[in-house]
Amino acid sequence: MQPAFIRVIDNIRKQLDESSWTGTYHDVLIWPPSTTDEIKALVTELLQAMETATPQEADEIRGTLARLPMPHPGYHLRLQRQQQEASIDLWELCYQVCFFEYSPQKEAADIDTSLIDELGEVDWLRLDAKAKELVEQAFANLPES
Repeated sequence: MQPAFIRVIDNIRKQLDESSWTGTYHDVLIWPPSTTDEIKALVTELLQAMETATPQEADEIRGTLARLPMPHPGYHLRLQRQQQEASIDLWELCYQVCFFEYSPQKEAADIDTSLIDELGEVDWLRLDAKAKELVEQAFANLPES
C-alpha cells in the first residue's frame, strides 16, 4: 500500500501544480454509516475521559466502548477553489490503485497483480501510470467553475 500511497501523493502534487484548486491534507475519522451524531459524541467523550481515568474507570470505559461503533482513521485531501470545496479520500484512491475494480461496497477485492513484476517487486512504471490515471480522473470529476 505504501508504494501506491507515495505515487498517489506525488501525482496529486503534480495535478495541484497545474490546477486552480488548492489542497490541504487532513486526518479524519471514518464512522460506520449508521452511526448517529449522539453515538459519535458519546464515543468521543469516552475516548477523552480515558486520558484522565483511573485504572478502574478505564476498564469500565473500555467495556462500554467495546459495545459501540468505533471510527477508523482516514486521510483526505480537501480542495478549494474560490467558493467551491471538494474532498478526495486518499485511502479509497490507493485501494483503487492496488485492486481491480475496487468498490467500497464490495466485501472482497482482487489485487492488481500487473503492478508486481516477475521477481515479485513493485513495477514502479505500471504503478505510477495507474496512480496518475486515477488521480487525473479524480480531478476531472471535480465541480466545474
